Amino acid sequence: MSLKELKLRNQYRTDRADLVQDFYIPCFQQSVTYSRAVGFFSSSALTAAAQGLQAFIQSQGRMRLVASPHLSAEDIDAIQQGLKQREQVIAEALSRELEQDFEQVILDRLACLAWLLRHGLLEIKLAVHRNLEQGIYHEKLGVFVDRAGNTVVFSGSANESVSALRNNFECIDVFRSWRVGDDERIAEKIDDFQRLWDNKTLNLEVLEFPEAAKRSLLKLCSERMPTGVREPSAKYSVTPSLYPLLPSGLTLRSYQRQAIDNWFANQGCGTLKMATGSGKTITALAIAAELYRKSFQQNKPLQGLLIVCPYRHLVTQWAQEARKFGLEPILAFETAQNWQGELQSQLLAVHSGNRPFMSVITTNATLIRESFQSQLQFFPKRSLIIGDEAHNLGATRLEASLPQAIPLRLALSATPERYFDEQGSERLFDYFGSVLEPEFTLKDAIAAKALVPYVYYPILVELTGSEIDQYAELSSKIGRAIAMGGDINENEALTALLMQRARLVGGAANKLEALRSLMMNRLQTRHTLFYCGDGSVEDEVTQESTRHLEAVTALLDELGYRVKPYTAETTLVEREELRQQFAQGSLQGLVAIRCLDEGVDIPAIRSAVILASSSNPRQFIQRRGRILRPSPGKERAELFDMIVIPPDLGRESWSTERSLLRKELRRFIEFADLAINSGQARKILLPLQEKYQLLEL
Repeated sequence: MSLKELKLRNQYRTDRADLVQDFYIPCFQQSVTYSRAVGFFSSSALTAAAQGLQAFIQSQGRMRLVASPHLSAEDIDAIQQGLKQREQVIAEALSRELEQDFEQVILDRLACLAWLLRHGLLEIKLAVHRNLEQGIYHEKLGVFVDRAGNTVVFSGSANESVSALRNNFECIDVFRSWRVGDDERIAEKIDDFQRLWDNKTLNLEVLEFPEAAKRSLLKLCSERMPTGVREPSAKYSVTPSLYPLLPSGLTLRSYQRQAIDNWFANQGCGTLKMATGSGKTITALAIAAELYRKSFQQNKPLQGLLIVCPYRHLVTQWAQEARKFGLEPILAFETAQNWQGELQSQLLAVHSGNRPFMSVITTNATLIRESFQSQLQFFPKRSLIIGDEAHNLGATRLEASLPQAIPLRLALSATPERYFDEQGSERLFDYFGSVLEPEFTLKDAIAAKALVPYVYYPILVELTGSEIDQYAELSSKIGRAIAMGGDINENEALTALLMQRARLVGGAANKLEALRSLMMNRLQTRHTLFYCGDGSVEDEVTQESTRHLEAVTALLDELGYRVKPYTAETTLVEREELRQQFAQGSLQGLVAIRCLDEGVDIPAIRSAVILASSSNPRQFIQRRGRILRPSPGKERAELFDMIVIPPDLGRESWSTERSLLRKELRRFIEFADLAINSGQARKILLPLQEKYQLLEL
């Protein structure tokens, strides 16, 4: 769109139109330059010139401003008597004007001007009569120019008193370069302004803006690009920006600020290893906002943001946070018909210069599809890619689908190292960059109050007789497979046996009885999460894990504890409804398998019962962080962890059992050590450590 396509009137009067909504904002949105003469250099005159300026900031425009300093009789007398130099008096007068206690509307508009000034997009000059006694320069005119060279000139009267900002009367005449009969007037007005700017106007001297006054104005500039100018017009509301901006009121924690600084120091790449719940998403979007600001200052603004995350529900969560940063991202997942047309349109707009910035959030599954890859090659080169739960992106096919042409890269994960996959970990770090300081652990997050403390209750569970027989048979086969030697990680037969035994342990019948005993005393509690599964692998939902979930749900229903399952098959709409019911307490608990491991934000969780876990450390780190997210009134969390005691199979299998149990105990002990009741929790685990001589853990 251009200025020519706006339906502008010949004249605007405030008794018939809203100048901000109907004239200033539409013109600002389409313009790339704005020249303005405002008469007095006063706070009210400046704020009149800045009406609707927020839209101009969003379109990356440049502004020239001419004003006349308002000198008192004492100021003029001091100059004439030689007591002070003229430039000194003018600087002092301007500083006085800019260092008052302003109303909020004035502060908001001046902040827009200050932001433009700081970023080199605003030039200010002062027009002074050569004979100070002859009065002041008091012309009021403005010139908008768009990318195509279309021009709109306006001039007229304006009541620019402070009180009039709320209830003013203003009348301006408007001239358009494409309208027959306006061209001569436009040429005259533009020539008048240019002669003034170049200091060629008779009886006027045009001076540079004093450094002291510049410093006073810059004091009103925030670190963030202005996003919420509160105009007095009730009809006006600020539309979202087209690029990332730090939200007003956001205060980053010290470790987030350090992570941001270190990413920039690492030349715009790296991996943030931050505990689940410590604010990785906010940190990443803050990096994007800071990157845009820095690149804009260098006249090479960031043009694109691509966020890749593993699941659909994470796309919607990222979108919610991104909107707080002023973005309206394309959500590219599921059917290509839902997003491909908009993606193509925005890519074209960015490349043609009609759009400054675009943002896309997609899933791992969509990333590898041809429908997305065919468009990815056209993504702007000055872009940032963020990989959420980035450990997944080390998989061969996913890593091969990542855009090589995008140089700015950020990976996020509480556990970026891939479990039993050194090559995958290497691929991940080769693409995104190494882990940056600070590595923000769960202990750090609790100490910083980014996560709440917790109590940990290990619950020891024994196998039934028939389960012991199956366990013994599988353990014997596992022992023989290990004795054969070779690379254990590449022994498919051994892997299959370990998974079978893990499923047996994960679905141990006595876990249900232990759950019954636990919940009989907790029927009045709410906000409880139940983790199910077969204990084999966390990236697959098997028939065994589904049966386990159904059994747990049925038992809780029998006890009268109000729960619903939360699985990969639960639709996004249903998930949101479940989260709301859970947060409100009408639903006492959620029963989940895998989909609550990565990224899902349900801070209302107060208690969790882990009935099955894989041996992958990533899973229990994520689960623990999920449970510890802060929420109003949540002072601590409770974690109940069911641990199956290995049966005594004699000395022959002792060493094998010890080796395998070491991995499991490491998780339990880490849980215990960071808990409020660490001594009590460790005491429960001590007999197992003694039996298998694992006291060093």
